[in-house]
Amino acid sequence: MRLRDKVAIITGGASGIGLAACRRFLEEGANVVMADFNEKAGSEQAKALQAQGFRVEFMQVDIANQEEVNQVIKQTIDHFGRIDILVNNAGITDDATLMKMDRAQFQRVLDVNITGLFHCTQAVAQVMTEQGYGKIINTSSVSGVYGNFGQTNYAATKAAVVGMTKTWAKELGRKGINVNAVAPGFTATNMVKKMPEKVIEKMTANIALEKLAEPEDIANAYLFLASDEAKYVHGHVLHVDGGIIM
Repeated sequence: MRLRDKVAIITGGASGIGLAACRRFLEEGANVVMADFNEKAGSEQAKALQAQGFRVEFMQVDIANQEEVNQVIKQTIDHFGRIDILVNNAGITDDATLMKMDRAQFQRVLDVNITGLFHCTQAVAQVMTEQGYGKIINTSSVSGVYGNFGQTNYAATKAAVVGMTKTWAKELGRKGINVNAVAPGFTATNMVKKMPEKVIEKMTANIALEKLAEPEDIANAYLFLASDEAKYVHGHVLHVDGGIIM
């Protein structure tokens, strides 16, 4: 029970890696706010977990909207009394090659993956500073480290996450707040599983372990960084990519 009675907000928590993280945190004793844009999926997943006896609340939010983010923070404090952990897991893709990507595609991904992350972290950092304790975990990507074909917008945002993580680590460490990031590799989410088999085979060929990550693999990295086992890990980007070869 590494997170017994801790209060965690996990954005993008209704599916994929975020949902796996919600389950792992709950199994380790945390109280979880599942924050997601998808109200139907979030409500259904939260009810299913509540039926298993877990203490989880779904809150609908568009993280690109600062007012909605602030409302989630207020509701979390009202309901649980504190916020110990923020996992900035939410993110979107809208792929196209450089010559075909339009301005709206580019901006849409920045609005969620960078501005949304800023909104969530700024709001939570105030609460954690007053507590003198907190764990902030950001989600980068191997695309932000190595680049990826057709992902100018996404790769740019995930590279930015690395810089933001290291900046916030310098600013918030003295306030008792650990800030780290996870850089997942190609992960077997429902979105990836729907890709053509040849594309998945090509992705797998670039991984030293010759297999995709499972969402639980990434969730376990979040769990480590959220736990007190990682109390001296700070400003770090943890690669969970199976030894990817770009």
